Amino acid sequence: VQYERNETPDAGNHYNCPIVTSYAENIKNNVEEIAEQNIRFLNPFMAFTNEEVLTKQLIKVMADEFGIGEREVKAAAHAGWNELLQAKRDIEIKGEETLQWLKDNKKHGIVLAGRPYHVDPEIHHGIPDMITSFGLAVLTEDSVSHLAPIERPVIVSDQWMYHSRLYAAASLVKQRNDLDLVQLNSFGCGLDAVTTDQVSDILVGSGKIYTVLKIDEVNNLGAARIRIRSLIAAMRVREKRNIERHIKSASYHRKTFTKDMKKDYTILCPQMSPIHFDILEHALNAFGYHVEVLQNEGRSAIDCGLKFVNNDACYPSLIVVGQIMEALLSGKYDLNHTAIFMSQTGGGCRASNYIGFIRRALEKAGMEQIPVISVNANGMETNEGFQITLPMMIKAMQAIVYGDLFMRVVYATRPYEAVPGSTDKLHQKWRAKAIQSVSKKSPSFGEFKKNIRAIVKEFDELPRLNIKKPRVGVVGEILVKFSPLANNHIVELLEREGAEAVVPDLLDFLLYSFYNANFKAEHLGMSKKTAFLCNWGIKLLEGFRKDAKVALEKSKHFVAPSNIRHLADMSKEYVSIGNQTGEGWFLTGEMLELIETGAPNIVCTQPFGCLPNHVVGKGVIKELRRSHPEANIIAVDYDPSASEVNQLNRIKLMLATANKNLAKNSEVTA
Repeated sequence: VQYERNETPDAGNHYNCPIVTSYAENIKNNVEEIAEQNIRFLNPFMAFTNEEVLTKQLIKVMADEFGIGEREVKAAAHAGWNELLQAKRDIEIKGEETLQWLKDNKKHGIVLAGRPYHVDPEIHHGIPDMITSFGLAVLTEDSVSHLAPIERPVIVSDQWMYHSRLYAAASLVKQRNDLDLVQLNSFGCGLDAVTTDQVSDILVGSGKIYTVLKIDEVNNLGAARIRIRSLIAAMRVREKRNIERHIKSASYHRKTFTKDMKKDYTILCPQMSPIHFDILEHALNAFGYHVEVLQNEGRSAIDCGLKFVNNDACYPSLIVVGQIMEALLSGKYDLNHTAIFMSQTGGGCRASNYIGFIRRALEKAGMEQIPVISVNANGMETNEGFQITLPMMIKAMQAIVYGDLFMRVVYATRPYEAVPGSTDKLHQKWRAKAIQSVSKKSPSFGEFKKNIRAIVKEFDELPRLNIKKPRVGVVGEILVKFSPLANNHIVELLEREGAEAVVPDLLDFLLYSFYNANFKAEHLGMSKKTAFLCNWGIKLLEGFRKDAKVALEKSKHFVAPSNIRHLADMSKEYVSIGNQTGEGWFLTGEMLELIETGAPNIVCTQPFGCLPNHVVGKGVIKELRRSHPEANIIAVDYDPSASEVNQLNRIKLMLATANKNLAKNSEVTA
C-alpha cells in the first residue's frame, strides 16, 4: 500500500511507510521456500486513497488472479470500506468517551502514539499495560487525532498519513492539562527522525513534556519504566507548583526569497556531484543569480551536520545540512544577504524533509532570516524571486548531460591512459568549454551538439594502454552514489585498486521520476493527463542526450546509457514498478543495466538504515546472483560512524573476486 487513506486533505500527501509498502518484495526475493515449493505469492501494489481508487485496482487483481467478476469485487470492496470507516469511527468514539471519563473523574491520560504495528504486543512489549499500572489511562493517537486540527504551515513536509495523525494528536494534547503524550519510536525508523522533532515542537512549545521511547526486539522494560516514572514525577511537580502553561502556535512561517533578493543575495547550494554541479552552477548564474556550490568536503562538514540534525536522520541529510551550516558559520558570508538552494522531490523518502532539516538547523543557530529555496517540480513551495524558466531549464539539462558524459568518458579512459594525467587534462579543457557554453543566457543547441560529439571523439582517440581491468559499477542512494564526501571517494579508490569505475547517469534519476507516473496512473489512481505529460518529459530529456548516446554508441571504448523503459522492463522480473520511494525499482534496474553492459561487479552504496535501499538494493542481491551467476555485488553502508577500513576491506574482497573472474574469462577467450 503506497498511499494510505487521505484522512488529512490539507496535508502534502498521504504516503504509507516505505518499508511497509515494499517489504513483501523482500519476502518474495529472499524466502527460498516460495520458489522451491512453487508457492503462489501475490503482492500487488494498492492505494487506499479512497474507495474508488482502491476498488479499481482490486477489480484488476481479482480478475487476473482469481477470475472474480467486477460486480462481486465492487460489492466486497464497498462493504470492506464501510467497515473500515466504521472501525475508525468506533475508535474515535472510544477516545471521546475516555476523554470525558478523564474529565469527570479528574484523572490523567497518556496518548501512546506510534505506528499501527506498535499495537502488536510483540512489538510494544507491554508498555500500555505498564502505563496503566501507574493509574493512567492510555489512548491511541488515532482515537483523538480527529479532535484537533494541525496548525499549519509546519516546518516539516507533512506527507505521511500516520505522521499527520501524530501531529494532530499532539495538537490536542498540548491544549489539555489532563493529557500527555508518549511516542513509541522503533529503532532504525528513519522517518521518525522527522516526526520526533515535529511532535517535540508542538508539545514543548506549549509547556508540555515530550517523551519518546525507543523500542526494539529487546523486551526489557527497565529503561521505559524509568522514563514513564520520570514523566509522572514531572507531572506531579508541575501540578503541585501550579505551573501555568502558555499555549503557543506550533505553525512555522518560512522566509521567502523575493525578487529584490535576486540582485545581491548569494545562494548557497550543497555539493552532490562535483562533475555535474560545477557546470550546473554556471548554468544557473547565467540568469542573474549568484549561486555558489559549496566545496567544503571534509570530515568537519559531517561533524557540523551531527550538531544540527537529529542523529537518527539519514547520512545524506547530515552531509547536506553540515555543508550548509559549516559554510554559514565560517564568517565568509553576509548572513543577511545569503539564501540556501535545495531540491525537493515530494516523494515518500525522508529526503523530501531536507528542507525542514535545514530550516530547523537555521532556527537552532539563530539564522531564521536566511530563506531556503525549494526547487521542485510539483508546486510544493514557490518563491517569487527564483523562477525556473524554459531557457534556464534547457541550460540546466545541458549541464547535467555534460556531467553524465564526462563521467562516462573520463572514468572509462583514466584507468587505461598511456600518458599519466592526460585524461584529467583533457577533462579540464572540455569542462572549461562546457562552462563557457552554459554561461551564455541564450541556449545554443548547435554548440551543445558540436561539443558533445567532440568530447566523445577526443577521449576516444586519447592514447591508451592495451590492458584489461575489472569494470565496477557504483549505484545506490543518489547523494551517496555521486558525492565523494559521502562515499569516501569511491571512484578514486576503485581506480587506485586497479579497476574501472562505472557510474550510471544522473539524468536517469529524472527519467525514473517521470516514468513512475505511468504506474501511478494505471494502478494508484493518478491522473492519466499527468502520466501523458511525464511521458513527454521523458521524450524531452532523452532528446537532450540523443547526440551523446549516438556518439557513445559509435565510439570504440565507451558504453551508451540505456532507455529508461528498458531498465523498467528488466526490473519487473525482480521488483514491482510500484517501488517508487527513494531510488525504488530504478536501483534494481541500474544494477541489471551494469550486468548487461559488462560491469557485473557492483558496489551498492547506501546510507545506514536507508529503508527503500533495504528492499530494492540489498534486498534483491540474492535473486540477482541467482539469475546472473557472474554478478559480483556488495552492499556497503555509509554513515558518520562507519569504519572506512571495513568499507575498504569489503571492496577489496569484491575486487579480488572481480580480478579472478576477469582472469578466468581471459583464459576462456584465449
